[in-house]
Amino acid sequence: MRNGSNGPSHFRSSTPPPPTDPGRRAFVGGALAVAGLTATGCGPSDGLVSGNTRLREWNLFAGGDGLRLMEMHEEYRSNHPDVDFSATTFGWGSPFYTKVAMGAAGGRGADVATAHLSRLESLAPGRLLDPIDPAMLAEYGIDDTVVSPELWEECHFDGQLYAVPFDTHLLIHYYNLDVCRQAGVLDSDDRLINTSGVDEYLDMLREIQDVTGHMALSIDTANPWPNFWTLYRQQDGEIVFGEAGDGDFEMDDDKALIAMELLYRLSEEGLTPRHSADADTAANVSNGEAGLMIHGNWEIPTLEATGVEFSAGQFPDLYGNHRTRGDSHCYVFPHQRDRDPEVTRASVEYVAWMLKNSLTWAGGGHIPAYQPVVESAEYDDMDPQSEYREAAENVEFEPEGWFSGSAGRLQEEVNGTLSTLHTGTNTPEQVLTDFKSRVRALLEIPSPV
Repeated sequence: MRNGSNGPSHFRSSTPPPPTDPGRRAFVGGALAVAGLTATGCGPSDGLVSGNTRLREWNLFAGGDGLRLMEMHEEYRSNHPDVDFSATTFGWGSPFYTKVAMGAAGGRGADVATAHLSRLESLAPGRLLDPIDPAMLAEYGIDDTVVSPELWEECHFDGQLYAVPFDTHLLIHYYNLDVCRQAGVLDSDDRLINTSGVDEYLDMLREIQDVTGHMALSIDTANPWPNFWTLYRQQDGEIVFGEAGDGDFEMDDDKALIAMELLYRLSEEGLTPRHSADADTAANVSNGEAGLMIHGNWEIPTLEATGVEFSAGQFPDLYGNHRTRGDSHCYVFPHQRDRDPEVTRASVEYVAWMLKNSLTWAGGGHIPAYQPVVESAEYDDMDPQSEYREAAENVEFEPEGWFSGSAGRLQEEVNGTLSTLHTGTNTPEQVLTDFKSRVRALLEIPSPV
C-alpha cells in the first residue's frame, strides 16, 4: 500500500501523435473556437446536445499501443451508444503528466486518464486525483479477486483506492530462434534453456557469440537504469529515500557495484553492444547480430513486424530469482471541482469494460491485470505472451519518491552515468560515486506537489 512507507519495491516509449495537417487549419481553428466556448460555459457540450453521457478520456499511447487502444475504443463506442465518448492522446512522459497535473490543479481534469502506477504518489492523491469508489467498481465486477493482488495493493494511498491497474509491462528475455538453435541453447521444445547464476548465463552468451560473430545479447545501453534496477533488486538491494530537501538516502554500495560491474563486463567482453538505443536494440536481434535481447514486453509488435522467428521468457535468473523492473498502466480520475455522479459512474463502467476486454491489449505484449483474461484459453494460445505471464509476479517497481517512476526525473538523471559502464569511459566505482551524487541532488529539490 502506498502510504509513504518503504514496502517491497515492485517503460514504455512511444511517440507523440503526428502534427495537425496544415491544410486543415481553418477546420482546426473553428474547432478550437467551439471548444473555447464550451470550456467557458458559453456553449452546450456535445453530450448535452445529444442527450448522452459525455465521457472524456486522456491517455499517453501512440505507436502500436495507440492503434490497439483505438481498436478497443471503437468497440467500446459500438457497445455504448448512450455514451458520448472522446479520447485524447498527449505526448508520452512529461507532456502528458504536465497536462494531467495542470488540468487537475484547476479542478478541470479529464473524467478518466491512464497513468503509470509508479507515478501515483507524484500525482498527489487527494489533491490532483480523486479517489475511486471500490464498491461502485465491484458492481461492475472489478475487485481484488480478479485483479493481480500485488498491483491492487499498490493502487491504494492512505487507505483509499486511487487507481485501477490495466496491465503489467516489464523487461523480458527475447531470443532469436534460428540463432539459438545454431548455438545449441534451446531445449527439445524450442525454448531457451534455463540458466542459474551469472556464470551459467555468461557461458550461454559466449556460445551464442560464437554463432553470431558479433554480440550475444542486445540491450538498450543508452537507457540502462531498468537493467541496473533489476540486477540490484535480484540481490535484495533497496534504495530508501529520505525526506525531500535533505539529500539523504540509503543504498547498498556493495550490491550496486556488483550490478554495475556486470553491466560493465558485458560490454567490455563484447557480449553486449557499447552503443544501442531505440530501434537499434530490436534490430540487433531481428537481423541475427544478437541471439538474445532484454527489452520491454512492448517490443513484441516490433519483432513481429520484421518476420523474424522468435520467442520470449522471463528476465534471466542471475541472482537467485527472476525479479525485473516493471510498471503498470492504470486508470485514474483526475481531480474535478464538481464531479458529476452520472459521469463518474460511466467512468467506472468504462474502466471495467477495458479490463474485461484487455485480450486485444495483450496482443501488444503487455500482461493484462484482469486475471480472467490471463487465465483464458485465448491467452494460452498467444505466443510468446503466454510464455512469460508469470513475470507479472516478479515485477519490481522503482523506489518510492516524487522523482521516480516511468518518465520520472530519476531515470533521466542516472541513465547518463550508467551508460558510461557500457561505453567503458568510467569504472563501476566512478559510476557509483556519480550515481549517488545525482540522487542526492534530486533529493535536495522539494517535491513540486
